[in-house]
Amino acid sequence: MAEFDSVIRSRRVVTPEGSGPRAVGIRDGRIEAVAGYDAAMPARTATDLGDTALLPGGVDVGTGVHRPGEDLAESYRAVGRAALRGGVTSVVASAAPARPAVDRVGALGAHRRAAAGTAVSVSFLGGVGAGSGSLDLTDLLAEGVTAFQCSLSDGGEPDLSALDDSALRRVMAELAAVDAVLLVHAEDSGELGSPPVGAGRPPRAERRGLERVLAAARMAGARTHVHPFTAAECAALLAAAGAVGVELTAQTCPHYLCLPAESLVPASPAHACRPPLRSEANRAALWSALVDPAGPAVTTVGSGHLPAHGLYTLEWSLSALWTAARRRRLGLEDVVRWTAQGPADLLGLPDKGRIGVGADADLVAFDSARPVAVPTGDPSPYAGRELAGAVGPVWIAGHRVRPE
Repeated sequence: MAEFDSVIRSRRVVTPEGSGPRAVGIRDGRIEAVAGYDAAMPARTATDLGDTALLPGGVDVGTGVHRPGEDLAESYRAVGRAALRGGVTSVVASAAPARPAVDRVGALGAHRRAAAGTAVSVSFLGGVGAGSGSLDLTDLLAEGVTAFQCSLSDGGEPDLSALDDSALRRVMAELAAVDAVLLVHAEDSGELGSPPVGAGRPPRAERRGLERVLAAARMAGARTHVHPFTAAECAALLAAAGAVGVELTAQTCPHYLCLPAESLVPASPAHACRPPLRSEANRAALWSALVDPAGPAVTTVGSGHLPAHGLYTLEWSLSALWTAARRRRLGLEDVVRWTAQGPADLLGLPDKGRIGVGADADLVAFDSARPVAVPTGDPSPYAGRELAGAVGPVWIAGHRVRPE
């Protein structure tokens, strides 16, 4: 047998087929073999994680990158460092808020150059605003954007304008023709209060927005993913989409699953969330929508990291999600499905988000039993909390890196 570059063993390797003791053989940055834990697999380097789990690296969809007033390249470097600390090996960068917004080929080039030094894999969403034309979408797709995103209100402000119904239908029709996914911030601008924070962003804004999205998708046939989805009372609308032939799914974030509004202190960064954190009852219902045995419409969980709005969540999202999931007797297989395999499947990234032969060797060691204390002064919504599950080390294309 030819020698592998490296072999990683764990008694809890999480693959699409389930968890178990396995050995993962890596060559030229890709997974070349997945065998039994004790299999003879000669390699130049070997790592035995014991009972520490081995997960596929997370695929974070819609990650906000650009921090106001900061050089774009440094923003990407900062996101890369936070991603590694959070067990994310693939970032799908949000088109906006960002300077420049990724709604033209020239802007995409600027982001691609700035991201060149990022520690993790980076792909890009193309932004769709009121002024976007057919040529812009075609050019962005030709240049390799992974999917597109838009907003029905202020989700992309100040750098991406909201779509009205006519523009939404037009964009969906164009993307349906090329089988591209559209991510939609679905809060309806007409239902937002003044100021549009807290109670000024009621669940009915999501409901009205979802009704608009469903109507447009039903006419245009586009694959549509709502993100972020927070109002659990709207889950029935999502679930009903399939019955009328509409491919409509959704993504939520760990902070919506972990932090009810009643628990927030006045100074919490979580007040920056758009939509806002909702009640404990809503949080429980949101979990039900995520694990619905009849087939969940909420299929992915992303960090919701958005520095432009003061929301820093990327580093803690995996631990926060696992903390809440294990209380519900859910497993790491569920977490991987929501944060790695599901996002990769959604965006057509077959080499990402799974441990299997042929996949990129982007891997994360995760000590699920180890407590992690979030510093009191941390800028995340989890500041001062104790979470479960420690990340590290991480492998990018088979190369071991340690989160800074």
